[in-house]
Amino acid sequence: MTVSKSVILFTAFEPSGDAHAAPVIAAILRREPHLRIVAWGGPKMQAAGAEMMGRTADDGEMGIPALRKVLAIRKTAQEISRWAEMHAVSVHVPVDSPAANFPMCARLKRRGAKVVHLVAPQIWAWGPWRIRKLRRLTDHVICLLPFEESWFRERGVPATFVGHPVLNDPHDLVQSAGAWTVAPTGDPRLLLLPGSRSIEVDRNAPLLMEVAAAVRAKFSQTSTLIAAANPNIARRFTQVVGELPERTTVLTGVIDRAAAWCDFAVAVSGTVSLDMTRAHKPLIGVYQTSRVASWGAKVMLRSPWRLLPNILAQRTLVPEFVPWAGSSTPIIEAALRFAGDQKLREQVSAGMRLVTASFAGHDPGEESAAVILAVQRASTR
Repeated sequence: MTVSKSVILFTAFEPSGDAHAAPVIAAILRREPHLRIVAWGGPKMQAAGAEMMGRTADDGEMGIPALRKVLAIRKTAQEISRWAEMHAVSVHVPVDSPAANFPMCARLKRRGAKVVHLVAPQIWAWGPWRIRKLRRLTDHVICLLPFEESWFRERGVPATFVGHPVLNDPHDLVQSAGAWTVAPTGDPRLLLLPGSRSIEVDRNAPLLMEVAAAVRAKFSQTSTLIAAANPNIARRFTQVVGELPERTTVLTGVIDRAAAWCDFAVAVSGTVSLDMTRAHKPLIGVYQTSRVASWGAKVMLRSPWRLLPNILAQRTLVPEFVPWAGSSTPIIEAALRFAGDQKLREQVSAGMRLVTASFAGHDPGEESAAVILAVQRASTR
């Protein structure tokens, strides 16, 4: 038995996916308030108006062991499949996380649903041969990076560039000001961004503090801010590194204010690199891992760059050590150059302004909603 009302189904498995999907859901409902939007996702999707069937993208899901997460995703896939037997899904919108979402795309396409990928899988970087699988499992790909639209279209996959939720949103200095309880003083102003998952903190927090200590040893008035993604990450960071040195503060929910405050950042690779790009502030990207994992990444990844600002600029705009299994010395040297050379920082800022210019004029939430609704209308004719 199926309900008469067709459904748009969103599935997200990370907090970043929850954040990407929320403005799209809100935009769809503003345009078509009669539509039923159902989701497996997180709190932002729920606040945007989705009818939540499962919570799969909460902060509490981060850092769980890999096997547990695989088993949880399999269980969710079975739940969605059973639910889809009873409901008419017109469009499935998998949000990022291709490894988790691809199996569900296959199941739902077999049931007649159209599939619109929100956040293009980055197979241009880690496996161009996977394009055949994507062609089978999609009707349209929504791209967040300017070059992706032509890359996918040239390979037979319908695609649309809509801008990026980070780069096309203004800095929310007002909202983040409420958490800005202690503004560190001193010069230079160093921002540490430890990642959004516990495993990233475990691997990288000691390295970040080592770099900060080296900067402080040469520039004694350095002020350091650790901007944590959420309270759990803040607690984990202090558990890993212990007592913090003088003029070092941990704050949560202040990324926009922190980016505006700092002279430069050392950041665990991820979306925060785009927060820094949007603020036109220099950063050093790091991601410490094992030598085996580092070697494997070099074999698998086809792009000469790993950090999004460099990928967008198509040159080494900022130093990147991603993934990294070597000595901290070159990272420290890069940090000391930024700390002591204002002209260098200004040159990087100018490059970031050019990068952000390519996103001008886009509204990712509204444009993504338009793509999804166009596919939905075609599916119900």
